[in-house]
Amino acid sequence: MSMNQLNNCPIQRRITGFTLIELMIVVAIIAIIAAIAYPSYINSVVKTKRAAAEGCLSEYVNYMERFYTTNLRYDKDSAGTANPVVGSPVPAANQLDCSTAQNSGADYAFTVVATAPNAAANPNTYTVTATPTGAQLSRDTQCGTLSINQVGTRTESGSGTVADCW
Repeated sequence: MSMNQLNNCPIQRRITGFTLIELMIVVAIIAIIAAIAYPSYINSVVKTKRAAAEGCLSEYVNYMERFYTTNLRYDKDSAGTANPVVGSPVPAANQLDCSTAQNSGADYAFTVVATAPNAAANPNTYTVTATPTGAQLSRDTQCGTLSINQVGTRTESGSGTVADCW
């Protein structure tokens, strides 16, 4: 075979890879999927943090009822020492484990208030409140602040209903 014949032969090369158009189409599809999925993900995170706060409110209610069973009042024990969790907000040293920063405390601030019908009476009511903080405050406009009292009445301060939030 002469050199002339080699130059006239078509060279068959196989080009592999993606074109720029194909790559842009894939990026656009991923962006559309992410734009749809991200709000759903954030909504799930908000609901999960709210459920953790509700669980912590239940723990505070259980604590207050045990304290009352032992001392027949919510604010002080029989020796006159103040109930360690009553405060606005609950003092850091006396927080229940559920309300620490590692659990739901980074997203909610918990408050326990014991009240009496008049100044001479023993406090016979209480309200435990979970107030959203940080990102949870701006994201959870449906429920907002959650609270529960000694008879189990649940409230919320957002645009939703108690059934939506609890």
